[in-house]
Amino acid sequence: MHVFVTGATGFIGSAIVKELIATGHSVTGLVRSNANARILAQTGAKPHRGDLDDLDSLRRGAEGADGVIHTAFNHDFSTYRDNCAADRGIIAALGSVLAGSNRPLLVTSGIGILPAGSLLTEDVLPATGAAAHPRAASEQAAVALLDQGVNAGIVRLPPSVHGAGDHGFVPHLIATAKRTGVAAYIGDGANRWPAVHRFDAARLYRLALENAVPGARWHGVAEEGVGFRDIAALIARRLDLPLVSTGGAAAAAHFGWMSGFAAMDVPSSSAQTRAKLGWQPVETGLLADMEGSDYFAA
Repeated sequence: MHVFVTGATGFIGSAIVKELIATGHSVTGLVRSNANARILAQTGAKPHRGDLDDLDSLRRGAEGADGVIHTAFNHDFSTYRDNCAADRGIIAALGSVLAGSNRPLLVTSGIGILPAGSLLTEDVLPATGAAAHPRAASEQAAVALLDQGVNAGIVRLPPSVHGAGDHGFVPHLIATAKRTGVAAYIGDGANRWPAVHRFDAARLYRLALENAVPGARWHGVAEEGVGFRDIAALIARRLDLPLVSTGGAAAAAHFGWMSGFAAMDVPSSSAQTRAKLGWQPVETGLLADMEGSDYFAA
């Protein structure tokens, strides 16, 4: 299968590209710069110059593919709502050249958009209306494509996709602890983050593409819920800093834009995903990965 991958040189996308090539697929990856084109070419994939703002370039990339994996997203949280709205248009553009062909499109979403309060399964749907999470636009766009004859599916990723080179939430927590002089959690810290290693996530994307089911929702969850206090405690120990509880305005001041994520309690299951795809995570868990990789190297 020849696969078009957006975000092909990103933290998750680059792992997907290597997984696809290692299992006999060929890949064209979206790149914005000559430097990234060279990096991608070294993996054996073909660079496709374009940009998320250039919908024609996305359509051209998808036109020649047997399947599409969309992982690229603008993670500038100062313009988060606009970025989520833009992703809706990006998904529509990718799907427009796949309609009626049965060529699969995998869209990336997040466990964190789902309503909290119970163990979240693949069947749980995002809230709608005023309660809707902005990133739910990606799932809504994928579902809308089904009526257009597009074989669209959704991969939901947890708050922590970890591994060497991580530049997501955990590194931000470490940087915040260094800056403020304390490692903090909110309330009793009993809220839970599901997690997955990026190599396990990459295998899931491949299996979901090879076994594409229109409208399927897959959970890239290796650990159902890692306690946030446990994450903060590891950071405190490794940095030799106090471990403190915070809340309210103090939590907002400490965590900044990440305060909502720091309070997130979204334990989730991947039982259906594992049963239907035969996906079995094999990589190290989040806390062990934090202990043994380069999270505290700087």
